[in-house]
This record gives sequence, C-alpha cells and structure tokens, in this order.
Amino acid sequence: MAKLSFLAGFGAGYVLGARAGRERYEQIRRGWDRAKDDPRLQSLAGMAQARADDALSSIRTRMGSDTPR
Repeated sequence: MAKLSFLAGFGAGYVLGARAGRERYEQIRRGWDRAKDDPRLQSLAGMAQARADDALSSIRTRMGSDTPR
C-alpha cells in the first residue's frame, strides 16, 4: 500500500512539475526572443564585437603575427 501511495504521489508531482516547467520555459524563451530583437541589445552586441576584434588585432600585432586568420 505504501508503494502505491508513493507512486501515485510521485506521478502527480511529476505531471504538475512538468507542466509548470514547460510554462516557465516558454516564458523565458519569449523573453529571449524579445530581447534579441531589441535594437539596443543589437547595438551593444555590435560594439562588443568591434572591441573584441580590436583586442584580438592588438594581441596578434604584439605577438608578431600581423596576418589575420
């Protein structure tokens, strides 16, 4: 009897948890989709990429390898 109660409780918890988990996942995904399409974020990403490219170029110059890879 104890095993049956445990399995019933486990099953109910699993179903309810899976449902809540999926809803939260969808909420996070919608937030990410909105954020990645935001022009402000795109601008920041472009600036970060430019700074990273400059830093890499500087490092290559210091190491004596001026040819980009």
